[in-house]
Amino acid sequence: MDKHKKIIIKNLGLLDFEKTFHIQKHFQNQIIETKLNNRKNNLNSITPNFLLFVEHDHVYTLGNSGNENNLIFDKKRLEKMGIKYHKTNRGGDITYHGPGQLVCYPILDLENFYRDIHKYLRDLEEVVINTLDYFNISASVNSKETGVWLDVGTPEERKICAMGIKVSRWVTMHGLALNVNTNLSYFNGIVPCGISEKGVTSISNELNKTIELDLVRKVLTENFLKKFS
Repeated sequence: MDKHKKIIIKNLGLLDFEKTFHIQKHFQNQIIETKLNNRKNNLNSITPNFLLFVEHDHVYTLGNSGNENNLIFDKKRLEKMGIKYHKTNRGGDITYHGPGQLVCYPILDLENFYRDIHKYLRDLEEVVINTLDYFNISASVNSKETGVWLDVGTPEERKICAMGIKVSRWVTMHGLALNVNTNLSYFNGIVPCGISEKGVTSISNELNKTIELDLVRKVLTENFLKKFS
């Protein structure tokens, strides 16, 4: 394996969104500092790549191009339900994170792989599609929207995985949120990803049974490493 394509995998467990954000920034800054030092001193030090997995407490996050009007619940209701709300620096609009959802944050130096953000998003989508295929769920991309969807082009079209990234000096952060055993009622508090006319779903909702999060993480990891490592 190319040493530059080695990926360090970390499972952070159940962790607050804000704490996880700082962990992401720490790793991203570490990679950027190595790259800048390489250029300044004509070095060729290997930049690491990380794949972080986490479950978040209940939180709505708004991307830097998002519309605050897509948050339906008011502050009092958020407090009553124990839901936090954060503006963040990823792309995309508003989404929900919570227990039972597998969140994946790749912190990659894309220059170790390719310099193409569009391809990176498409590759992330393919990783999720291949993961869902393991569970006999037929998913696909939507040419108009980022993420992974079921029954695209039909009245039953629904999103199962949301995506939003931030890239600085070709180093990624943020990533994807795959609904596994997610309580979908929490999506009622927002217009998910700013799309009002389409629904959301989860693996357990599609299969009508609870799925082990560890198994989904294992399958997704295997598909991610096949694609990137």
